[in-house]
Amino acid sequence: MARIDTARVIADLEELRSRTAGETGAERLAWGEGWRTARSILADRLDEIGIPWERDAAGNLWASVAGAQRATVAIGSHLDAVPAGGWLDGALGVLTGLEILRQVRAGRERPRLGVALVDFADEEGARFGRSLFGSSAVSGSLDPGEIDGLRNPAGESMRTLLRENGLEVSRLLDAGARRRDLAAYLELHIEQGPVLEERGLPVAPVRAVCGIERYRATVRGQTGHAGALPMATRRDAFLASADGALRVEAAARAVDGFATVGLIELEPGIATAVAGVASFVLDLRHSEPLALARLAATAERELGAAAHARGCELALERIWGIPVTTFDPALVAAATEVCATITGSRFVAVSGPGHDAVEMARHVPTAMLFAPSSGGISHSALEDTPVADLEVAMTAFAELAFAVIDGQVEGIAGGERGAAA
Repeated sequence: MARIDTARVIADLEELRSRTAGETGAERLAWGEGWRTARSILADRLDEIGIPWERDAAGNLWASVAGAQRATVAIGSHLDAVPAGGWLDGALGVLTGLEILRQVRAGRERPRLGVALVDFADEEGARFGRSLFGSSAVSGSLDPGEIDGLRNPAGESMRTLLRENGLEVSRLLDAGARRRDLAAYLELHIEQGPVLEERGLPVAPVRAVCGIERYRATVRGQTGHAGALPMATRRDAFLASADGALRVEAAARAVDGFATVGLIELEPGIATAVAGVASFVLDLRHSEPLALARLAATAERELGAAAHARGCELALERIWGIPVTTFDPALVAAATEVCATITGSRFVAVSGPGHDAVEMARHVPTAMLFAPSSGGISHSALEDTPVADLEVAMTAFAELAFAVIDGQVEGIAGGERGAAA
């Protein structure tokens, strides 16, 4: 097995937690002070190793070591976190990638393929609901025109926030130049669900990621005094929204999908008034494309029916989506062999959460490995994974990464048949 200093990765993760988290969890919201502190920790580590780093036009941080061939293997994830998030989400992949880069840099021989570490900007999309920002700029799927209309509940403009962080919307897609020489992209992440823990597995490969459809719904009814407006005549936008959300939940359960309302705002938003307007964000997910499309159609129908039943009107806006993604068969097979050698299991996972790997897979052979999540909890201060499991997952990921870097995976550039493929 490839040798990396897993204790050093844990120490880096602990330092990140101590400097960018409070009692309620991680404080690394993209484009904010905590995120910039996390970035400075990573930059300091790279400076110590002697590896130059730079930001691309979308704010992604890149650092690389050249190989004997021009083709490069990118390893990465993200340092940003949701508000009150966990210590491992995204950071595990970035700091394990940093350790692999350390080992490559310290090696006596130049690697066969180059190695690049990437920390993608704003993977979570926690401010504006637009996830995978930095990686979608690299893949080219980002539409800069959609940035202008993005504002958070506080009224902040995404365009303004990007400018404050030194980025111009007109140049975001210039980040795509980074994928020119990439032969593969690899990502280690916590599962964020209960499956691996239930199976007693410290690591598993991932074959696919669920597609996502995300909508902003606005339900308009009629406001009125909480103590004067008769119950029988109310056009309560909140209750219409709640009814619709429950109907969509039932539809998602029926097809083994996911439906989540994670944000809702009411107007006038006071205790003594019936809500005249309710705005919420609906997130739909499924691992099968047709099932996701049917779920989205059902959600629109059920939300509309729930609004109509209470005398309200519905406006539904699609704000973001991404198709079901399947990863590179050769890399998934190689990852499966590595994990089977360690665990004795050939189980292959499917991810419900989206990841930067989804965007990279549009153009580059891509694979992911998962470490388990204690209790299946993530996006929470309670997020955790036993250190012993983290170390196994890091070791397996490094084994896969070095196999790709050394050209041992057929079908990947630099591999035995990669040049001809």
